[in-house]
Amino acid sequence: MYSDALKTGRKIFAVAPMIDWTDRHCRYLHRQISRHALLYTEMVVVDAIIHGPRDRLLGHDIAEHPVALQLGGSDPVKLAEAVRIAEAYHYDEINLNVGCPSDRVQSGTFGACLMLTPETVASCIAAMKAISKAPVTVKCRIGVDEQEPEEALPELMTRVLDAGADAIWIHARKAWLKGLSPKENREIPPLDYDIVYRMKSRWPDVFIGINGGIQTLDQAEAHLAHVDGVMLGRAAYQNAAILADVDHRFFGEPAVEADWNGLRDRMMDYVERHIENGGRLQHVARHMVGLFTGLPGSRRYRQILSTDANKPGAGPDVIAAAFAAVDFAGERERVSA
Repeated sequence: MYSDALKTGRKIFAVAPMIDWTDRHCRYLHRQISRHALLYTEMVVVDAIIHGPRDRLLGHDIAEHPVALQLGGSDPVKLAEAVRIAEAYHYDEINLNVGCPSDRVQSGTFGACLMLTPETVASCIAAMKAISKAPVTVKCRIGVDEQEPEEALPELMTRVLDAGADAIWIHARKAWLKGLSPKENREIPPLDYDIVYRMKSRWPDVFIGINGGIQTLDQAEAHLAHVDGVMLGRAAYQNAAILADVDHRFFGEPAVEADWNGLRDRMMDYVERHIENGGRLQHVARHMVGLFTGLPGSRRYRQILSTDANKPGAGPDVIAAAFAAVDFAGERERVSA
């Protein structure tokens, strides 16, 4: 994937891994809107994979591909075992989280705190590479706490690349392990896109992607003049309709009008299957609430999904009712704006 992208100059657009958000239902929805965007799982802790319900944690619909598995851990042996288990699920990439600043991640000594021990990250990558048939990548911050990013980021990159990492995705902010909440860590530390650009200049033959604070496809396109990949998180989740233009703008597909009626029907079919397997409508509908932000009727759409989807016995007809509330006239101009 990444070597081919470098050889051909093809850029990669990705939807970021987000805890509690990018589960299998979210990814299925996003895949119905964009055929080519690279999707990521939530971070999955290696101990959970080794000891927990593997199918629930790792299972996914074949339609989700290309899809990457993000792992949380700091023990090379455990990470290798988790990768071995995940091989049966045929992910297109295995990614190591070196950027999450939450308390529960810090208590497990992984995530962003691994920026402080780049030698550990390198050992983890080497162990994962020894097992994985898929590319092994890193998603990191530019530094943590009092680290100087101009020193910390190149040191981490040098070590993980020497260990065999196939690509590096960089969230262009520091993380503060003490004093800021995970939400504040996504907003308060200043963005420094230029340092990511400088890393690409220093390693022109390495795939480097950028993440952090990117809100629009225009902004994403501007970043791709400097780096190889761009990753949107909350902007893509909270207004997933933005993904309707991704295949045209970043993957060379013909420009076409979004088929929202087709999306409605596919999601209704998916929900029906999910309910037949013991699931609930709300498991899926919660990811669809922000789909049409800004369109006439979107408030009523949100009300229907947020309220009716939680009622006992709620089924696919709730999705049909929600879509019927939206006025799609002029939608393409809104998405492209």
